[in-house]
Amino acid sequence: MIDPMISTFAVLGLSIIVFIWNKVSPALVALGVALALYFAGAVSFEQAIAGFGDPIVVYLAGLFVVSDALEATGITAWAGSQLAGKVGEKRSRVVIALMLLSAGLTALISVNGAVAALVPVAAMLATRTGQPPSKVLIPLAFAAHAGSMLTLLGTPINVLVSELSVQAGGRPFGFFEFALVGIPLLTGTILLCLFLGPKLLPAHASSSAPRDLSRHVQTLAAAYGLDEDSSKVSYSDGITEVLIPPRSEFIGDIVFPGMLTESKQLVVSAIHRQGEALGRAKLQAGDVLVLRGGWDAVEAKAAHPGVLPVDSPEQVRRQAVVLGPRSYVAAAVLVLMCVVLATGLVPAAITVLAAAGVLVLARTLSVEQAQRSISLPTLVIVAGMIPLSTAIQTSGAAEVIAAGLMKYLGGSSPRIMLLGIVIVVMLLGQFISNLATVLIVAPIAVAVAQSTGVSPMPMMMAITVAGAASFLTPVATAGNLMIQEPGGYSFGDYWKLGLPNLLLFGLVAVVLVPIIWPF
Repeated sequence: MIDPMISTFAVLGLSIIVFIWNKVSPALVALGVALALYFAGAVSFEQAIAGFGDPIVVYLAGLFVVSDALEATGITAWAGSQLAGKVGEKRSRVVIALMLLSAGLTALISVNGAVAALVPVAAMLATRTGQPPSKVLIPLAFAAHAGSMLTLLGTPINVLVSELSVQAGGRPFGFFEFALVGIPLLTGTILLCLFLGPKLLPAHASSSAPRDLSRHVQTLAAAYGLDEDSSKVSYSDGITEVLIPPRSEFIGDIVFPGMLTESKQLVVSAIHRQGEALGRAKLQAGDVLVLRGGWDAVEAKAAHPGVLPVDSPEQVRRQAVVLGPRSYVAAAVLVLMCVVLATGLVPAAITVLAAAGVLVLARTLSVEQAQRSISLPTLVIVAGMIPLSTAIQTSGAAEVIAAGLMKYLGGSSPRIMLLGIVIVVMLLGQFISNLATVLIVAPIAVAVAQSTGVSPMPMMMAITVAGAASFLTPVATAGNLMIQEPGGYSFGDYWKLGLPNLLLFGLVAVVLVPIIWPF
């Protein structure tokens, strides 16, 4: 049997190589990590599969549903429209506004919740400003990481280090005390993304990025010469544009503008053939129909195999419709969820799961929509990497790292010791959970503080800042993973803008933190 510590280091190194290689699905790599650790004897069977039942996985699944409900009821489109109306369509103002919104939301509901809620808004605003979503989604996620340093509730790590500080003989951190470093971090992150982003971020087109369909109704009205009554949409009434494909069962049917369809639920608003408007006509392959009626009927017709929708009615509904009763239900659930998360009265996973359940019960989205909203690859990656965090803690790998630090830096100044600890946190945090990283390194930091006779507070705050610097890889945090598919990012796209931000966080951790919280 291979020594567990050796196998853990081997799996960690190999996973890093395969992640960077970017030729294998990250979800498969994560599954391979869990399996390799089990067969190498580094983790038990229970530990190998524990990630799939971990609260963070349940938490993320619920967040996907909550985010989709906000989008399905038009709230995210409304927020995007309000934001666009306030900041205009200038790239710099859009990026700043998105990053400030992301940071502010993170301070209340966590990095993952903020990113999940704002990805559709960011993608829509990117389209409006004539740039691909890949130019704004990484700044959105990076601002969320900086925003986690604004309040005690920005991330569970903040609460953890505050408790560890007390246990090590220091005092707890105040609710807004984190903002002493959080505000400089957020300011620096915004400036770096604003000035370096256009050069360092890729211009990827992503098929999974949400399209801007907020003006879709006006586009149809202009293209087909529809009057106000024929193109009007509301919370209950919608419109769709469908194409008659070859071998459609509708070929040969007689149609004319103003007629009711067979179901009596839809009205034919326009018929076009090769760009020409038709009156009464016998349908042919290639004809285009504009249909109007209740949204449920519109979506049902668009799903019929006899027609091809030009744009998904579901997406049009989410972006073009005005707010309605279900929108207010979704908003109320979101506010209540944030309040409960802020108070900590109920475990975060239970809170988010309950919010998702209420939203489905309130019919803000269907069960099928809720199922589709959950990104299975993201959950598999998180679940598969959790056993690696466990193995690092249980195999003795953490103790080896701690011993190395004490051996080579033990006689140095406290600031040099702090630098060594920060580097360890930053390196590990790019490939495993930043919470797990801090859990691994925090005891080492406390031991270093006690052995050198210095205050544990700068050590605790420094590893918190370093833990938030998860910028170099998509697997560093779930927030980074959430933007990978909509942004069309590859594994290597993160580090280019991530490295300057990493250096900023490192500088704050090593230089500014000891000034505010002296040794």
